[in-house]
Amino acid sequence: MDRGAPAKRGALVNQVSTTDYHTAGEPFRIVVAGLPPIPGDTVAERRSIAIGAGGSANAPRPGALDDVRRLLTREPRGHAGMYGGFVVPADDGEAHFGVLFWHKDGYSTACGHGTMALGAWAVDTGLVAAPDDGTALVRIDVPSGRVSATVHRSGGRTTAVTFRNVPTRVLARGVELSTPLGTVRVDLAHSGAVYASLPAAALGLSVVPDRLAELTAAGREIRAALEGHEALAGHRDGVYGVILHDELPDTPTGPHQRNVTVFADGQIDRSPCGSGTSARLALLADQGALTGGRVLRHDSIIGTVFTGRVREPQAGGVITEVTGTAHRTGEHRFVLDGEDTLGAGFLL
Repeated sequence: MDRGAPAKRGALVNQVSTTDYHTAGEPFRIVVAGLPPIPGDTVAERRSIAIGAGGSANAPRPGALDDVRRLLTREPRGHAGMYGGFVVPADDGEAHFGVLFWHKDGYSTACGHGTMALGAWAVDTGLVAAPDDGTALVRIDVPSGRVSATVHRSGGRTTAVTFRNVPTRVLARGVELSTPLGTVRVDLAHSGAVYASLPAAALGLSVVPDRLAELTAAGREIRAALEGHEALAGHRDGVYGVILHDELPDTPTGPHQRNVTVFADGQIDRSPCGSGTSARLALLADQGALTGGRVLRHDSIIGTVFTGRVREPQAGGVITEVTGTAHRTGEHRFVLDGEDTLGAGFLL
């Protein structure tokens, strides 16, 4: 069991307010009050400062900001599958705001499902004006660049959100790896973070909840085998997620796959994974599977759905759009009592 920092004895020492959403089943916790100052001139710089000198994306240095991340991702206030973001100023006046994405292990550079949740939140709170019927565009600065969320509205309600990512590009095909599970070949794509993809069947698995423990172990083994690989030269954070997918019969509009994304240190994306879907789109486009405006139906391990399409080539890659739903699940005020010996909490 991983224990959080001990509480200071005495009175209440922390109060943090959040608005929580889920995007196709994957949580996203938006911190709206209770953050310490976050220095830096850009979102990317703020992420580096949050990680701290000598820290890494999945092992940040202790500090006041990271205490909040730990508080919100650990039991009893969170859980090992929790995800969220700190809203920060945009890099310039062209975006509405910025965000630092975090999970139980540290800070990511990209998060498609989080971008979709933030788009819905920005409209729900009135931060970005939106019509009762039509769309509103929310521009967000993230560590990997500027992304957007088009919020679709009907009858005064948000019905869907489309995430437009930074340019996504294929890094390598058929990278051969020796793992405890045997020799496998993976494809690598960068969609704001690096994802490795392979069919689950290559490991004798299928993407179903009954095989989740094996899928998680496989994702961790593949990520470990890719550490320091030459195909990742220039990508300091290495592989962020491993996507294991099943091929399903095509729909009338395009390919159909079911996937599970294992990211960070064995965390499971309950959604079809927004940035991971971007990576899959780039790989499918590269093999000619998305010509003529074909659309990917991407299912998650729990049966929720994103749809994705390639819009245009750009910067050595492609611009992708991923559409799904995001719903508010609650508003919370979390506290840390100085008499609580569990402190910021624990992970099992």
